[in-house]
Amino acid sequence: MNAELLMMFILDCDRAYLYGHPERELTPDEEARYSDTLAKRSTGVPAQYITGHQEFWGMDFIVSPAVLIPRPETEHVIEEVLKLARAAEPPAPHKLRIIDVGTGSGCIALALAKELPDSEIHAVDISPAALETARANAARNQLAQLVQFHQGDLLSGIEPESFDFVVSNPPYVGESEEEQVQLEVRKFEPRVAVFAGHSGLDIIRRLVPQAQQALRPSGWLVMEMSGTIAEQARQLVTDWNGAHVINDLQSIPRVLVAQNRPLVRQ
Repeated sequence: MNAELLMMFILDCDRAYLYGHPERELTPDEEARYSDTLAKRSTGVPAQYITGHQEFWGMDFIVSPAVLIPRPETEHVIEEVLKLARAAEPPAPHKLRIIDVGTGSGCIALALAKELPDSEIHAVDISPAALETARANAARNQLAQLVQFHQGDLLSGIEPESFDFVVSNPPYVGESEEEQVQLEVRKFEPRVAVFAGHSGLDIIRRLVPQAQQALRPSGWLVMEMSGTIAEQARQLVTDWNGAHVINDLQSIPRVLVAQNRPLVRQ
């Protein structure tokens, strides 16, 4: 699959062209470039960083070593937000406000903007390079007018009770698990977007109370995580309503969902 992807990149063609023209011979320049890309790939460089692209939610995203490569399992986060947003009864008396924390390439925020164009969507990241990539992806997918990007550390500076959804794919791999992580991930993807302290919970422990403050009463936290930390992460939202974990297609705990408690009127 990687060889096929790299060949499509070199020839600037799609899969249909590649298989429809088996007689196509490489020029000397194309051959040299293909050999160079294979050599890079053999050292562990992800194919997506070589081509500079990754598909997610039916859109083409620019990726670089400044951002985590979007993965299919993150689409479960999008699916859950859409389900909750569309099931809200009665409709919210205000425009739905969503914030994507640690946006990276912008894949979550932009997928939600595509599906919920009437919502107000914000995206925050601590990395200026990541935000530059996310803004480029917003423009590339003609969604720049639907997402507001901010530089910041998680939800610091966000006004209390200002969002209906806090959504995130935070770093959640423990440094204790580093040797079990794929070489191309631990060597080439941004460490700050992958690892979160010894157990993998450092960022989530900070994010949960901040999300509780930033969410409106009955607002939702929807967050990606790994099966390794699923139970510990769920324990962090025991004082929320309806906290539950959703498995991915491989039956691995993947998404934590919890609803902020409504205000108690005196």
